[in-house]
Amino acid sequence: MPAVALVTGGNRGIGLGISRRLVADGFAVSILATREEPTDVLDELRETAGDPALVRYVRGSVADLDDHRRYVGDAVDAWGRLDLLVNNAGVAPSVRADLLDATAESFDRVLGINLRGLYFLTQEFARRVIELRGPLDALPEPPAGPVATVVNVSSISATTVSTNRGDYCISKAGVGMATQLWAARLGPEGVVVYEVRPGVIATDMTAGVTGKYDALIAEGLAPVNRWGRPADVAGAVAILASGQTPYSTGEVFHVDGGMHIPVL
Repeated sequence: MPAVALVTGGNRGIGLGISRRLVADGFAVSILATREEPTDVLDELRETAGDPALVRYVRGSVADLDDHRRYVGDAVDAWGRLDLLVNNAGVAPSVRADLLDATAESFDRVLGINLRGLYFLTQEFARRVIELRGPLDALPEPPAGPVATVVNVSSISATTVSTNRGDYCISKAGVGMATQLWAARLGPEGVVVYEVRPGVIATDMTAGVTGKYDALIAEGLAPVNRWGRPADVAGAVAILASGQTPYSTGEVFHVDGGMHIPVL
C-alpha cells in the first residue's frame, strides 16, 4: 500500500498543487473540501495515480470536528494507514476591513477554519496514527524514520501585518505556534511537524488583488521577482513529506521568493 496523505482544501489553488505533486510522487491522497465532488479534478488525479482507488474525496469542513473524525476514518477504512496530513484549507475574510471596522463574525469564521480546524484535525490525525502504530515500547525496534508527518500551510501574513485583514494575520500567526506545540508534543511519538509559509501565490484567493501585487512585485517586493505558484508550495511540501529530514521538526519553510528577508 502506498503512503497515505490527507490534504485539506486539496481540490483548488495551493491545495490542488499539493495534491497533484503528492499523487505524482506515489501517495494515495484523500481530499477534504466543502464543495461538491469536483469530477474533473478527481479524474485528472486518478489518471496520474494510475489507480482510481488511490484518490478519495470527502465533502466536509475543517471547522467541523465531526467531519474530522469522518475524514480520517474514511482514509483508515480505505487504506489502513496514515502517513501525512497537510493542513492546507484556509479562508481570507469575506471583506477586507480596517481593524476599527472589523467584525466578530468575520474573526470567528476565519479563526474557526484557519486555526481551530487545523489544531483539532491535527489532534484527530495524531490520535489515529498512534492507535495504528501501537505503543512504542511494544515495537521490535524503534522506527528508522518518522512514523508520520504533519505539514501546516501558513502564510507570510503570520509575521507581515495587513491592517485590513487582521483576523487572517492572527490566524496564521496562530498556526505558527500550533506548529511548535504539535512538534513538541508529537516528536516523542515519532511524528514530525512543519510549517510551510507561502508568500504571494497566484490563486483565486489573490485574484481580486492582482493589480496591487503586480505593482509591488514590479517594485521589488521579493528578491525572486515574480508571483509564486501552487507548484512552488507543493515542492516544499513534497520535500518535507519525503522523510529526508527526520531529525528536524517545528521548522518553518518559507516559499515567498525571499520576501521575509529584512532588507535595508
